[in-house]
Amino acid sequence: MDNYEYLIAGLPALSSDVSGQDCPSASVLIKEIRELSSDKDNILFDTLLKGYEEENFTPEFYGAMLSHPNRFLREFFRFDLNVRNAKVRYLNESLGRPRNTDIFLEDEGEFEEEAEVHRVLYGPNLLSREKGLDELMWKKIDEINTFDYFNVSALLGYIAKLKIIDRWMALDEATGREMFRKLVDEIRGTFNGVEFNETK
Repeated sequence: MDNYEYLIAGLPALSSDVSGQDCPSASVLIKEIRELSSDKDNILFDTLLKGYEEENFTPEFYGAMLSHPNRFLREFFRFDLNVRNAKVRYLNESLGRPRNTDIFLEDEGEFEEEAEVHRVLYGPNLLSREKGLDELMWKKIDEINTFDYFNVSALLGYIAKLKIIDRWMALDEATGREMFRKLVDEIRGTFNGVEFNETK
């Protein structure tokens, strides 16, 4: 049986110093998680990480994810697909093209966050739009894992947040560090009787 409590409790300690150049990259922490996880869980991590590779932005990949037996992967990639489609529609409208041009796979379910995504996409500039969409993804990860504190879904969510942080460390270091501190605080809150999805 996997000791998720031990593994998740150790995550903040791996990244306690977020000052200067000591804030670890996603790859460092993901490597630590993978080394302490079972083969079965590593298969799930592999699947999640494939979703960040350009060659997997295909109808086949998303079709497989929408029916994946793991709830986190299923809901995470459903949201990701809906956001991508919303971005395509936004670009189509900006360019005067038919709204559904280049939508490669449509999710038949209800997109509850559609209005929020629409509001972000029509924000003042590219940086604010990208940050807004990542904040919505962060919020969605918390929502998916509302009652998942010490299991593989919590680790999948942690890795997905690390990927957001890693991207912002490249785009805007101050934002990346802010998001990293937020993630550390969330993990610490788990052990202080605070819900894992509490907004800081």
